[in-house]
Amino acid sequence: MAPRAEYEARMRARLDAVAARQRSVDRVSNLRVLTVVAGLLLGVGAWRDVVPGELLALPLLLFVALVIVHERLYRALAQAERAVEHYRAGLRRIDDAWAGHGETGQALAPADHPYAADLDLFGPGSLFELLCTARTMAGRRTLADWLLRPATLHEVRRRQAAVEALRRALDLRETLALAGGELDASIEHTRPGTVRAGPLPLVEWGGAPAALSDVVARRHGLLAWAVPASTLAVTAAWLWGPLPPSSVLAMVLVTWVVSRATGRFVQRAQGAAERSARELQALAEVLACLEGQRFEDPSLRRLHGLLVADEGSASRSIRRLAQLLAWAEIARSQLLAPVAFMLLWSLHFSLAIERWRRRHGPAIERWLGALGELEALLALSALAFEHPDDPFPELHEGEPVLEGEGLGHPLLPAATCVRNPVALGVDVPARIVSGSNMSGKSTYLRTVGINVVLALAGAPVRAHRMRLSALRIGATLRVQDSLQRGASRFFAEIVRLREIVAMADEGPGALFLIDEILHGTNSHDRRIGGHAIVRGLLDRGALGLVTTHDLALAAGTDDPRVDNVHFVDELRDGSLRFDYRLHPGVVRTSNALALMQAVGLPVSEGATASPEQDQQG
Repeated sequence: MAPRAEYEARMRARLDAVAARQRSVDRVSNLRVLTVVAGLLLGVGAWRDVVPGELLALPLLLFVALVIVHERLYRALAQAERAVEHYRAGLRRIDDAWAGHGETGQALAPADHPYAADLDLFGPGSLFELLCTARTMAGRRTLADWLLRPATLHEVRRRQAAVEALRRALDLRETLALAGGELDASIEHTRPGTVRAGPLPLVEWGGAPAALSDVVARRHGLLAWAVPASTLAVTAAWLWGPLPPSSVLAMVLVTWVVSRATGRFVQRAQGAAERSARELQALAEVLACLEGQRFEDPSLRRLHGLLVADEGSASRSIRRLAQLLAWAEIARSQLLAPVAFMLLWSLHFSLAIERWRRRHGPAIERWLGALGELEALLALSALAFEHPDDPFPELHEGEPVLEGEGLGHPLLPAATCVRNPVALGVDVPARIVSGSNMSGKSTYLRTVGINVVLALAGAPVRAHRMRLSALRIGATLRVQDSLQRGASRFFAEIVRLREIVAMADEGPGALFLIDEILHGTNSHDRRIGGHAIVRGLLDRGALGLVTTHDLALAAGTDDPRVDNVHFVDELRDGSLRFDYRLHPGVVRTSNALALMQAVGLPVSEGATASPEQDQQG
């Protein structure tokens, strides 16, 4: 069955479930109203001695039972509604109507990355928003990391096999989407630009040194039991024996002193987990969904084994931590706080939490790492299922190469996306792309770059065919000036170019995507500097694409390693037409004056300019 038909059939079934569960919720709601009415009538009857007062217990018990049933039915209804939204989101992705409906990953966007902003990896309408189906921050960070750091070819092959194995895992993707209810995906808080700033907070907490030495822990444990037991004994002796009330007050003082002495440990033990019990319980449900699967792919089996290794499963252990935190939370209840204080409740459960951390803390990194990889692979598998015509690229182990036919931009609607080839290798490692304004030069660079990102993340690519080696990307499509740093756009560009050259110094395999090279300087300096930069990159074994308006730069190179291609436009009936297709050679048309006239700028009728003059400006 085709992806659209599969999603539509499943969504119809879930809509039927929503309707059925809504009817059940409505029936129980009506029964609750009737129970209240019956209770009132029985109350009036009992007040007038018409019926026994004991009968009032019946509607009360029935009402409590109906409240419990109603809550369960309402949760089932909410789950069915989430299932509908899960498939609706999939249909939006198939229909290219997904932008603005998903997780943008903006908080995960690093500053000054060599291509993240240039290729629209994060933010509204980004590649991350298209791909991300992860429920937890571990999964989102892993997916972001795969987009930001090209994998080795061995790792790419491993991911491709795992994605292919998960392509039709629709039930698993749905189950995972529903696990944990309305899960707050920020299982670990992340500030913007900190995707690789350090370990996840839960991982950091689990791997921290012991909060107490063994001797102090035993002493705290002794106090946690001895002081409350003494308090209960003294209170009983005061109530039924000879002890005066001051003895109870003395025990209150002793309890206060112990609470003060152990308060720092209690705060550290409970606060360091940084999660509420509900969020950890939801995380446990997500882990349980994955633990219950049986995988044939070796990589998936390895990740699954990391979740169920050693002493029990990750989900049971996380659920136990959530329960301990929930019990510890009782001490903050206004109603039970006095009792919790006298029983040293917080100290008891802080010690239990610390014991849990000593036993399971080092495994948290392994659990969340495996969870993150599985969620990222499931996100890529959804892309593979929803776009069955997108192939996995062929991986080349030898010299740097990037070849492709029918490359399209995955963020553009399929109906309007014009596809183009790319061919960079040993014979022709660089191409200069010339063309008029708005003809498609920058989009072409982004199309090539974003498909390389997908390929080296282990995902299918938007192409008819693609072949590439291990590549490291550097781009200048969106460098900006900075008022705060006092840097012009030209300075920002040459700084980025320096970084790309440094990347090329690491060895063959750098891919440069340079848009309007040295646009911020005059034509003379641009031509000399541009040629020198491209030659230097090629001498270092790099390959790539350079766009320019400057025909002197495009036509002025005699390096046999550099070829020229261009995009064209046509002025027809007073309006510009673009075909957005790549053509060989240097462009020979210009549209700058026509665009100026189209927006109403005054252009002298006698003004003429050759294409070379116009495009150098």
